[in-house]
Amino acid sequence: MSTSVDKPGSAVGGTFDMRHKSRVMLDGNDRAGARAMLKGTGFTDDDLRKPIIGVAHCWIETMPCNLNQRRIAKFVKDGIRAAGGTPQELNTVSISDGVTMGTEGMKTSLISREIIADSVELVARGHMFDALVCIGACDKTLPGLAMAATRVNVPTVLLYSGSILPGEFHGKEVTIRSVYEAIGANAAGKLSDAELKELEDAACPGAGACGGQYTANTMAMAMEFIGLSPLGSASPPAVDARKDEVGVAVGKLIMDVLRAGIRPSDILNRKSFENAIAGVATSGGSTNSVLHLLALAREAGVPLTIDDFDVISRRTPLYCDMMPGGRFAAADLDKAGGTKLAAKRLVDAGLLHNDALTVTGRTLAEDAADAVATPGQEVVRELGNPLKDSGGLVILKGNIAPDGAVIKLFGYERNIHRGPARVFNSEPEAHKAVLRNEINEGDVVVIRYEGPKGGPGMQEMLGVTAALVGAGLGGTVALITDGRFSGATKGVMIGHVAPEAAIGGPIAALEEGDIIVIDIEKRGLNVELSDEVIAQRLSKWQRPAPHYRTGVLAKYYALVEQANEGAVTRANI
Repeated sequence: MSTSVDKPGSAVGGTFDMRHKSRVMLDGNDRAGARAMLKGTGFTDDDLRKPIIGVAHCWIETMPCNLNQRRIAKFVKDGIRAAGGTPQELNTVSISDGVTMGTEGMKTSLISREIIADSVELVARGHMFDALVCIGACDKTLPGLAMAATRVNVPTVLLYSGSILPGEFHGKEVTIRSVYEAIGANAAGKLSDAELKELEDAACPGAGACGGQYTANTMAMAMEFIGLSPLGSASPPAVDARKDEVGVAVGKLIMDVLRAGIRPSDILNRKSFENAIAGVATSGGSTNSVLHLLALAREAGVPLTIDDFDVISRRTPLYCDMMPGGRFAAADLDKAGGTKLAAKRLVDAGLLHNDALTVTGRTLAEDAADAVATPGQEVVRELGNPLKDSGGLVILKGNIAPDGAVIKLFGYERNIHRGPARVFNSEPEAHKAVLRNEINEGDVVVIRYEGPKGGPGMQEMLGVTAALVGAGLGGTVALITDGRFSGATKGVMIGHVAPEAAIGGPIAALEEGDIIVIDIEKRGLNVELSDEVIAQRLSKWQRPAPHYRTGVLAKYYALVEQANEGAVTRANI
């Protein structure tokens, strides 16, 4: 990882004021009160004359994902001090998808992205930090932190606190996805209670975010490819001692980034977003990346649509053999050569914008140039020999989803599925049907009223999708929803259907037994009904009452946009 800025951003030339924000807060006799307060926390006059760097993280004791972030923050702060800055640490929230999955609590997960962005933005604006280091891991934290940094537009480095190591069960690597699939196998009588307990005890051996190329690791790679994180910094697992070294290096790096005046607005542009999407596509990354990159593009003012994901994925080969569709965990990618190796494959293939600027001050291609593949590694395929010629992200449209829907494919799934709709108006209702063995081969499970407004919050469906796989139905049953999926989901599982049922989207018109046709090659998602029949059914449809009328979920319901717009919140002013 490069620890110095070798090339300037747009505000370089030795004239950038490294205290461009903090001197307003801390300099002059009229700011004696502010200095007095900060001296009460242990800062000295010397500390307060230096650039103030906010060190934001999402430490919380409700999950292993972010559990090491206070430790990493210490090393980041050491690096900042060594490089001549004064760090001020701040903490925000996080919601664990893995813990809340299948409960009402899951509805809060996507909403937490907005709360993270709002809270870090608020503190950064309020305390006028000169720069930021933002430490994230669990699914919504990195995109939320990136959104905050984009809003305040001060020099920023994002740091992924690392993946969990895979567990081991009966001689095989396992992750949290393995447990959710085992729940379905247990319900189907294919796994004993004792074996389920044994797996439960082994799947999550310590600190770190979920271990496959699920949403956390997908977004970590995307933030490196987009240029907000140093390439290669995400690779060491959370419990690896190298993560501490990365923390110190990032602390030193942010001072160089500040000195050079490189802001998120210098990095985030059409080229960088296309690079990020290519990184997701080549790694078989999470469908949640569509939501998060669209949301970040809205914050950055960069034109990006849901259709762009399909275009870029079509031209980007799948080079990484990673879970959930492949064999390897994120820790295995680290051993193979890390995220740099994945980037170098695409650079060498001519599939990235090589001149895109990163926080190191170098281009993405320059940062990828020193990637080294471990001899004999099998995680990242050799140049010209991908697992398949196109990436995993596919956007479908049709009379069920005129504004789009998202599916992730690995190449072994069937291209066409035609079957009867099994319609459920909530995720728990569908999950119970799966566990009661009421879903048959060939069915198309429809889960609606779980979209951005309908949930509210677009809860993930890993409980349902993994239970279908565990019950042996993953290869014969399809699922469509206006909710979303865990990055661990695999199979013909289609999410983000837009417009959603709660605002009268066509998915609200579906009835039990309607024949649904999914045509991957033609990018189609349709029900065999005429436009007139759909319109007639919708004319009788009534908008359901919001589930929440007060508090944060009610605010989200009132402000959130559709999935094809990234499920961002927008104030109508």
